[in-house]
Amino acid sequence: MDEHDPFSGVAVFVTAARMATFTKAGEKLGLTKSAVGKAITRLETRLGFKLFHRTTRLTRLTADGEAYLAACLSALDEVTAAQTALSSSHQVLSGRLHIDMPVSFGRRVLLPALMDIVRPHPGLSLTLTFTDATSDLLREDVDLAIRFGRLADSSHLVARRLSHQRRVICASPRYLQAHGVPQTLADVSAHRCIVGTPSGPPVVWSVRDGGTPRSCTPPATHQLSDGEAMVDAAVGGLGLLQLPIFMVREPLAAGALQEVLADVAGPDVEIHAVWPHRGQLSPRLRHVVDQLLACAAAGRFS
Repeated sequence: MDEHDPFSGVAVFVTAARMATFTKAGEKLGLTKSAVGKAITRLETRLGFKLFHRTTRLTRLTADGEAYLAACLSALDEVTAAQTALSSSHQVLSGRLHIDMPVSFGRRVLLPALMDIVRPHPGLSLTLTFTDATSDLLREDVDLAIRFGRLADSSHLVARRLSHQRRVICASPRYLQAHGVPQTLADVSAHRCIVGTPSGPPVVWSVRDGGTPRSCTPPATHQLSDGEAMVDAAVGGLGLLQLPIFMVREPLAAGALQEVLADVAGPDVEIHAVWPHRGQLSPRLRHVVDQLLACAAAGRFS
């Protein structure tokens, strides 16, 4: 083995750690127990710390060995994922993917993109669920989720940012004529507002107060669990609301809604693709994630 090669001995180490004995590792690699031991010793010398506690009958990892194994496995996962991505164009994609997504964004924006993605692959099947509530990816057997907003830190999830959406506070011209146009955040407390529910769209607004992002709790005059219904209620003159731009772009352009407080309605809401950390991605999941990222780069989710 080339001792100047930074990867020299790594495969032997990973195999030995998985097999728990040098003898079994040698059998798997076609090496003698002695050759495995010497490779591990050379690796330990190069690294400057012990990887294994050795006894006559037991071989177990040291604390440093556990940490190094985790780093090696993570690196191998990245290499495998890269190989999968590079070869996906030559594979026949098949099987089923369960994708969970927000209701309105899923129907209006994601579904057309997903249809384009799966159409060339007749062996690929989708299970699509639409919810504005946060789902437990592992408990609900979701392969991929699309989520709005800041993600909670979680070691068992992987996330890739797809895009971001500007937040808009708006109301119908009829409502503003009757109740006045709010000029500051403080004015909102005197207005009628349309918000979500604890299990649906947010009940709070995300705003910039003097340039600093914070949450604002507007009067919950009307609480609706569906984003499309919130837009309809606003167009009908029931009050102010805050939603991502994709949901109100058309009524704003048509004059059915009018934007207010544009200087404080923010920051932008981020959109992420999220999936459970399970080591190597399946070719079908890797392909769909890659294609969603390509759609985002082309501006389809802005």
